[in-house]
Amino acid sequence: MNTHIYTVGHSTHTIERFIHLLKLHLITAICDVRSNPYSKFNPQFNRESLKKEFERNDIVYVFLGSELGGRTNNSNCILNGRVQYKCIAKTEKFNQGMDRILKGVKKYRIALMCSEKDPISCHRAILICRHLRHKNFQIMHILENGKLEENNALEKRLMELHKIPPRDFFLSYEELVERAYDLQSEKIAYVFGKQDKTNQKEEEIHG
Repeated sequence: MNTHIYTVGHSTHTIERFIHLLKLHLITAICDVRSNPYSKFNPQFNRESLKKEFERNDIVYVFLGSELGGRTNNSNCILNGRVQYKCIAKTEKFNQGMDRILKGVKKYRIALMCSEKDPISCHRAILICRHLRHKNFQIMHILENGKLEENNALEKRLMELHKIPPRDFFLSYEELVERAYDLQSEKIAYVFGKQDKTNQKEEEIHG
């Protein structure tokens, strides 16, 4: 079984550049975790055209946005208009999506794909990888420049972002990391009704 799971954001790449990034890291399957697999500003990443490009390059495409997307139509997982990641992670649908990933890595070298270029600002890391990190996988984030960031390095960056010290008299390091995930979840989780028609980043940041 492959012991690595990758994530990648399509950002504003050309399709040629994006395929290059995947081949650079020997990715053989993409799990699209965008809730809405379309982009107004980057139509080359619309679901149908993207799937065709992957087929031409022998990369398997699977859409898991219904199971693992950062938005939800489950009213129990929305509080004051804001999506609650912890609630999503407890749903049967989310766990079905996670099971598909765990089965998929037995055969493919998988990358979870969303839109945001920096994984620290995307639910693929803050929601999905948060719940994959204890599954004995090495999680690697493919960055915009093609370099890799290990998930533990992302977590350190996350703690620095929220000014959480690596040591505390009362909390373990793991508890501090979980606190950082909680704070970032509150920061990036999708808010229904938010006006983002003219702001590309706000449209795509949440998947």
